[in-house]
Formats: sequence, C-alpha cells, structure tokens
Amino acid sequence: MRKQADFSKAKRNPYAARLKKQITIRLDRPTIDYFKGLAEEMGVPYQTVWRKTRVNIDYHVEAEGNLYSVPYTLIHEEVETRATATVVEIWFKGRRVTSHRRRKGKGGFETKREHMPRSHREHLEWTPSRLIEWASRMGPATGRLVSEILKRRPHPEQGFRSCMGILQLGRRFSEGRLESACLRAESLSSYSYRTVKNILSSGLDRLKVEAEREEAVSVEHENIRGASYYEGGEGRC
Repeated sequence: MRKQADFSKAKRNPYAARLKKQITIRLDRPTIDYFKGLAEEMGVPYQTVWRKTRVNIDYHVEAEGNLYSVPYTLIHEEVETRATATVVEIWFKGRRVTSHRRRKGKGGFETKREHMPRSHREHLEWTPSRLIEWASRMGPATGRLVSEILKRRPHPEQGFRSCMGILQLGRRFSEGRLESACLRAESLSSYSYRTVKNILSSGLDRLKVEAEREEAVSVEHENIRGASYYEGGEGRC
C-alpha cells in the first residue's frame, strides 16, 4: 500500500473507503444496565444504542420506559430513537424529526403541541372528565368504557393513551361501529384498546349483543338438574 499511494496529510487515503464498514453490535439488557450504572457512578453521560420502534396510533414512541411525541403524520411509521443522559432524539429515514428532554423514571409523557392533529390540539388540556365527555359524544357505551379504563389505573393519566387510541378507532371505523364494539367489550368485562380493536377488525361489532345473551340463558327442563339438586344431598348416588 505504501508503494501505491502517498499517505501524507496532503493526500487522502484511497483505501479508507474500501476498508471502512458499518457494524452493528447488539447488547443484551444486563450489559446495557451495567454500563448505565457505571456511567452514573462516574458522573458522565450515557448514550444508549440506537433503537428501532414504530410510532403508535397516539403519535408517541417508547424510549427508555417513557413516551415521546412525534409529528402525527408519522403514525405507524418505523423510526429510530437515540437517548443520551439528558435528551431523546427521534429520527426518520436518516433525518432527526424531533427531540425531547429525557424524563426520569418510567411511564411519563412528553408531548409537543405542534405534533398533534388539529382535533387533538382542541383538547390539549386533557383531564379524565373531558376525555369521558368527548367519548360520550360518540355514544354512552364508549363513554362508560373510557371511564372504566381511567378508573382501573392507579393514575388516570396512565389510561390516556388507551383512551385516545379507542377514540381514534371511531374515525377509522365510524362512531356507530365503535359504540357497538364498546358495548360488546363491556358485556365481556374487557376494558382495553386491544379488545375494542379486535372486535372491530373481526366484525363482531355487527352482531347484536342482546341476541347472544338470550341464547346464553339456560333452558329449564324437567330432566335438567339445577344447582339446588346438589345442595340438600337428596338423590345423590
């Protein structure tokens, strides 16, 4: 190589581009936690490895246990997150689309107003009561389902993501179908975004819940033994 090229500062190394290759090193969770702890002890910033993730229907992505917003036009797109000790960046196709201050702890939200669609900016100051009111406009069952989701969380804010996802389903499938799906989920005592979405995707919302309830009612017949038959001990073998 020395005979074929001049490696002085005046001339670029022609072999560098051929030998330079991108490599990816995947670290397991215990290794990552070890280096995080080491960085905290030494008081130096820790930068995580790049992570690929997909934007949720509520235009947030998960990074290090917290949720950060991106422009809503990126819903369902695959993005990359990069976190340092103080900042979380989100990249899309090699371009940084936004950054947030990194939150401490787990389960927190960082949301920028400009990332929201107009309909959500109108409901910027979310509270449980406002969210329930918004859901109730789509139908009573939708309102009850949202209320139950918020009630079952230690902190109502933890249910905002599921509730917003459910309300978005109303735009995708229509408010009428969403109301029917919430009624079915309510009859199953299954209060979650996943349940409602599955009901809509499979078309079960189009079946009448009351008709199924009637079919499920037990039929009385003289040859069918009820629970009382086994209580008194009479007729036992």
